[in-house]
Amino acid sequence: MNALDQVPPEFLHALGTLRKAQCRRELRLAEIPAPARLAPFAVALGAEVMAPGAGTPTTPLHGPAAMALAAATGTADDSETELATGRFILLHDPDGSAVWDGEFRIVTYIRAELEPEMGNDEMLGTVAWTWLVEALENHKAPYRAAGGTATRVLSESFGTLAGRPGSIDIELRASWTPASPDVTAHLEAWSDMVCTFAGLPPLPDGVTPLPQRRRN
Repeated sequence: MNALDQVPPEFLHALGTLRKAQCRRELRLAEIPAPARLAPFAVALGAEVMAPGAGTPTTPLHGPAAMALAAATGTADDSETELATGRFILLHDPDGSAVWDGEFRIVTYIRAELEPEMGNDEMLGTVAWTWLVEALENHKAPYRAAGGTATRVLSESFGTLAGRPGSIDIELRASWTPASPDVTAHLEAWSDMVCTFAGLPPLPDGVTPLPQRRRN
C-alpha cells in the first residue's frame, strides 16, 4: 500500500481543485510544509508579492506598492521589496469537526506594510476583514463559520538602527469552512486578497480600498 492509498478521496479531490486555481501573476505561490497538529490531513501554500523591478512595465500602483516601486527604481542591483506575504492552509478531518462545522477548514494569514500614519485609522481592521468577505463573494466561493482577527503591528528602531523609519504592518488571520471540497474559488479569492493588501490594482468590483494616504 502506497501513501496515496491512505489519503481520503475527498482530500485528493480538494488538492486537484487547488491546482485548477487561476491566481494573479504578481503572486509568487509555492507549497510549504503544512502544520502537522491541526488536522489529520493538510496542505499549505505560501505566497509573496514583490515590487516590480526597475523598467518593468506595470499598471499604476497605489498605496504601499507605489512607494515601494519608487524606492526600488535606483540601480539594477537593488533587491526587490516585499509588498505582502501570506499563507493558505487547507485542513481535512474525515471525522468532521464541530468547531469547523464540516470536514474541511481553510486557515489563512496575510501581512503587509502600511505607512505609519495609517496605524491610527480606526477602520483599518474593518476594511481588512471586508476585503476577505467581499473577495469570497466576488469569486462565488460559498463558505460558513468564518472568523478572524486583524492586527496592527508597530515597529520602531533604536540604537544603530535609529535612523530607520517606523512602520505599521496590518496582519489578518482568518479561517472559514468551504461549503464543498471544491476550493478553487477560495484560493483564487485569497490570492486576490494578498494582492489587494500589497496595493496592486485593479481592485475587484465591490472591494473597499483603504483610505487615501496623505504625503508631505
